Amino acid sequence: MLRWVVPLTGLALVATGCKFDGAYDLPLPGSPVDADHSYEVTAEFADILNVVPRSPVMVDDVTVGEVTEVERVGWHAQITLRVRDDVTLPDNAIADIRQVSLLGEKYVALEAPTDVSPTGTLSDGDNIPLSATGRNPEVEEVLGALSFLLSGGGVGQLGTITQELNNVMDGRTGRLRHLLGSLEDVVGTLDDQKADIIHAMESIDHLTATLNTEKTTITDALDVAGPAVDVLAAQHDELIAMLTSLDHLGVVGTRVIGASKDDILKSLAHLQPILQKLNEAGDSLAPGLNLLVSFPFPKEASEVVSGDYANTSIRADINLENLIPNGGGGGGIPPVVPDPGQILSQVERCLKSGDITSKACLKVLDDADRVKQLRKQCKKKKYDGNPVCSIIEAVPGGDGPDLPGLPDLPGVPGLSRLLGATALGDALSSGDPSPAPSQAALYGGAW
Repeated sequence: MLRWVVPLTGLALVATGCKFDGAYDLPLPGSPVDADHSYEVTAEFADILNVVPRSPVMVDDVTVGEVTEVERVGWHAQITLRVRDDVTLPDNAIADIRQVSLLGEKYVALEAPTDVSPTGTLSDGDNIPLSATGRNPEVEEVLGALSFLLSGGGVGQLGTITQELNNVMDGRTGRLRHLLGSLEDVVGTLDDQKADIIHAMESIDHLTATLNTEKTTITDALDVAGPAVDVLAAQHDELIAMLTSLDHLGVVGTRVIGASKDDILKSLAHLQPILQKLNEAGDSLAPGLNLLVSFPFPKEASEVVSGDYANTSIRADINLENLIPNGGGGGGIPPVVPDPGQILSQVERCLKSGDITSKACLKVLDDADRVKQLRKQCKKKKYDGNPVCSIIEAVPGGDGPDLPGLPDLPGVPGLSRLLGATALGDALSSGDPSPAPSQAALYGGAW
């Protein structure tokens, strides 16, 4: 067990030599005593060990105050103690410096004297003299003397050690018993946590090895961080100005939002029915918007890039001869332009008849524009399988001059010129009212 106590004692000696100037002036929360409900006394000590401001003041192991100031007066130290005003002590109280455990912090213990009767009451501004103060021996002092003895200090020094021990223990037997009990508890706790302490030390060793291995990486990171810090330092004023402006913006924004909150809420409430109707429109909304954007322009107008422009021109080429049945009238009679609705009606009647030799189809085949209308109508899905459309679509289109070898069907003048199809001509000129089986299948059984 001693091999653990000696290193820990050395660690405590090193720790007691550290001093941080100005750190005790920092405000710390959790003070055990309120300055408005306390009184202050001073105490003179020949040696205060490592008692510092903020060290606790205890009575019967209960914290009742704290050390507020430590200063040197001549060749000794004077400390100022702040004690709660509800703590009553005699005017001849004694003060000792003790520690909560073997390696614990120091504290100032106040108690009534044991060799004389208590008198008076300790109050604000009182002073405890050197004759009424003292300190407990440090464990490292005892262990240091014992180590010096065991390492060849000589038996002659046993007398000095015994005398010093007697001086230490004189009148403090109860305190030493308490100290040894606390020491036993601390050493037992350390022994119970031996495995954890070893594991912690091994972890520190692994961490140190990792840091040593990554030394180059850490150095590079620090080298890279240097220019970044320089940039931040150079832009310090800009950053401060930006944060100040952001603060002003937040103030203005808060004021604006607070002033317009009611109006914004009302506007949102008015938008709610509109958004609800748009949600109910569902999938019908997109086609409607597409039509709205393109009307009255063609579908290709929607492909114009946003921000671009497009020109639309309409050219109407009207030939009256194509609108007059049978090539127009004679004898100086002006041609009569048929109603476009009538043309479409004749085309529909032709398609509904299902017979290309019907009267309606003959009127359609007599006019090139009607043939074009017929071809256009046959491209619609609803006329798939129509006998007339099967013939029209099966024959290569053309409205040019008559093709050789394609005679006109009786009662269907100009068929070869309008359809321009040799396959249909061969079928019509064969004299057989029924085409070949393949052609009958092609034309949908119209013959």
